[in-house]
Amino acid sequence: MATQNIDNKVGKLIVFSAPSGSGKTTIVRHLLGIDNLNLEFSISATSREKRGTEKDGKDYYFLSAKEFKTKIKNDEFLEWEEVYRDNFYGTLKTEVTRIWEQGKNVIFDIDVSGGLRIKRKYPEQTIAIFVKPPSIDELKIRLKKRKTETEDKINMRVAKASAELATAPLFDIIIVNDDLDKALIDAKKIVGDFINS
Repeated sequence: MATQNIDNKVGKLIVFSAPSGSGKTTIVRHLLGIDNLNLEFSISATSREKRGTEKDGKDYYFLSAKEFKTKIKNDEFLEWEEVYRDNFYGTLKTEVTRIWEQGKNVIFDIDVSGGLRIKRKYPEQTIAIFVKPPSIDELKIRLKKRKTETEDKINMRVAKASAELATAPLFDIIIVNDDLDKALIDAKKIVGDFINS
């Protein structure tokens, strides 16, 4: 099959963004298990170190900071961001093309600014959904329960979360994740309606 240019507007783009610990990953995983939504996960590229059992090409495409910067220079990203110094995240254009060539819709689990960048580039074929935690305090509890980061890193994420929450009104839809079962039902309906529209 010929490679689709990303600007040929093939499939739909479903963006889930939220502060870390809001539950967006849980929601995205749930949606990926629903066959009739025809979704494929967009694997992000990152220059951060692998955590735990993460695998290259499954959880992320792990690149060195130098490799990441080269790809930025070569305009290989749909969107990218330097989250912390030399800690990059981004979506490779080839990743979206790969999914569209399978005839599927792309679902993103992506940070707030990346999500909004995709929405700005492809407003007609993107739905941008913001997952909101019940409160900042609850967010901090969830991040601590993960036991994957230092107290300093958690505090950095909580500080960043306050700024991210302020962007919620820029998204198409906000799902408040204070009851996971309800959030999953809402997400399925919202995504299903959008895909079929």
